[in-house]
Amino acid sequence: MAVYTEVSDDELSAFVERYDIGKLLSYKGIAEGVENSNFFVHTEAGNFILTLYEKRVNPAELPFFLGLMQHLAASGLNCPTPLIADNGEMLGELAGRPAAMVTFLDGMSVRRPKLTHCTELGKGLARMHLAGADFAIKRKNSLSVDGWSPLLEASRERAHEVKAGLYENLREELDELEATWPHELPAGVIHADLFPDNVFFLGEKLSGLIDFYFACNDFFAYDVAICLNAWCFEDDGAFNVTKARALLNGYQSVRPFSQEEFDALPLLCRGAALRFLLTRLYDWLSVPEGALVTPKNPLEYLAKLRFHRGVTSATAYGLDR
Repeated sequence: MAVYTEVSDDELSAFVERYDIGKLLSYKGIAEGVENSNFFVHTEAGNFILTLYEKRVNPAELPFFLGLMQHLAASGLNCPTPLIADNGEMLGELAGRPAAMVTFLDGMSVRRPKLTHCTELGKGLARMHLAGADFAIKRKNSLSVDGWSPLLEASRERAHEVKAGLYENLREELDELEATWPHELPAGVIHADLFPDNVFFLGEKLSGLIDFYFACNDFFAYDVAICLNAWCFEDDGAFNVTKARALLNGYQSVRPFSQEEFDALPLLCRGAALRFLLTRLYDWLSVPEGALVTPKNPLEYLAKLRFHRGVTSATAYGLDR
């Protein structure tokens, strides 16, 4: 979440009037994240989140994102639910951008996840995978292995500004991943961005998942690999196998892994690390001037990628077979 497009008081008040949530009382921008412009909105009916979809989001894909949240909420998963405007639509326009309002979830993200948080995350992710099984709309993962080369090439000329030889190292890694990436694993709707700031807890109990704007159809185990990268490394860069075991056991208590998923996990973890390294690299070099956003350091994921390159079996992540 972030703020790229500013909204005036009058514009937002008029937009809020399209929903049955009373008058606008206050609002403020949310600075975290890198994709869309987001605002915390307080009205007479309570709290909501307003999202303006920026240029990197394809408007044609918004029915997938909004419909998925609606579907998952109806299936019992605690996630933001899009509001329906007076014209019967979930999607509107504000400040020249496609825009939507969603419900606000109670809870807070955790900066330093405990083992219980990791277990809860694993269970919640598996429940999301199962709940999305009968969602009718499909969306290809534009940031899977066949989408990484364009990202890398877009940063080719300036990658050395981040680290000498970075482009060459990543090109070699990507060539290997493209040649060995699996094609037949259990798949369906995945979140694809389930970092700690997209998971809410009340105490140590998971209270909701948010920010589904990378959601797509891909391998379930790839979604798990993203979470291992996002949740199981400490601030000093060390991999915490105890947290990984808690996350994986939580997931498997709801949806067990196949043998093929077990075997592919180290490769999928490498791919997940490279994917976020590449998008962070691109954003680090391309943040618009004046944007209310803090880009994230891509080198964090270079260190994670190097760790995964040394893993030969999923047992290194605490997963027994």
